[in-house]
Amino acid sequence: MMHYRREDTDRLFKYIFKAAGLLTIALLGGIFFMLLYNSIALFANIKPLDFFTGSQWNPESLNQKYGIAPLLVSTFLVAIGSMAIAIPLGILTATYLSELAPGRLTQFLKPAIEMLAAIPSVAIGFLGIVLVGPGIAKLFGIQSGLNARNGSILLAVMSLPTIITISEDAIKAVPNTYREASLALGANRWQTIFRVTLPAAMPGLIAAVMLGLGRALGETMTVLMATGNASVIPRGFLDSIRTITATIAIEMGEVPYQTTHYFALFAIAAVLFLFTLFINLVGERYANQRRKFQE
Repeated sequence: MMHYRREDTDRLFKYIFKAAGLLTIALLGGIFFMLLYNSIALFANIKPLDFFTGSQWNPESLNQKYGIAPLLVSTFLVAIGSMAIAIPLGILTATYLSELAPGRLTQFLKPAIEMLAAIPSVAIGFLGIVLVGPGIAKLFGIQSGLNARNGSILLAVMSLPTIITISEDAIKAVPNTYREASLALGANRWQTIFRVTLPAAMPGLIAAVMLGLGRALGETMTVLMATGNASVIPRGFLDSIRTITATIAIEMGEVPYQTTHYFALFAIAAVLFLFTLFINLVGERYANQRRKFQE
């Protein structure tokens, strides 16, 4: 009888886990179709070409403009800038913690790094206004430090805990036999780290980068406070920008229901959703290819 009870319990939990997975997929699909349904309504009044290639986002003027180009360029500019800082710093820090740091130091540094994720984004945005922004303005001799470079630095700080934690787990998961074989063949410790351990951990490192990039693309409050909120196509990192998430946060609370402006905000949210999904799918495919190659 105990045998049958155990089988029934296993079958019950199998159905529970399956239902949870299907529910997650259904919720994700529901969000996407809700965004898509409201986005399609926009194109009854706005030409798709004007929306995707327009260089102005100005829904409050008499001659309303709903061009997503400045928002899209700003979003990816600040995300790429943050990843240029966070990826090398995060992976090198994770490598140090897992391969080089003494045990006691690791026990202190890892919780301290993970505590960064608990800092509210509004607090980091405030630091960007009072500390990082003035420093950038003074360093580059410009009038305002509320620009893409400021946002990139702050988003890099916010992405680091995710990248470091997952990267460290991926590096630690590499079998010690890889390291021992490399050292036995005459490689030194640094050659083993950079030519054996990190390449073997690459699928996990890619996952860490994708999650960090997702954090940068989806962050709202920090970029709303620290980037200047200028909805024009930036020429560089010292220009003020406005991201898609900041635009939604600023305008959605005051926009009239089911107007062109209302549907435009859903449309830019759908575009961001699709871009994020595409980036994650590409990263997952590359990671899977690396896993198959290693196997």
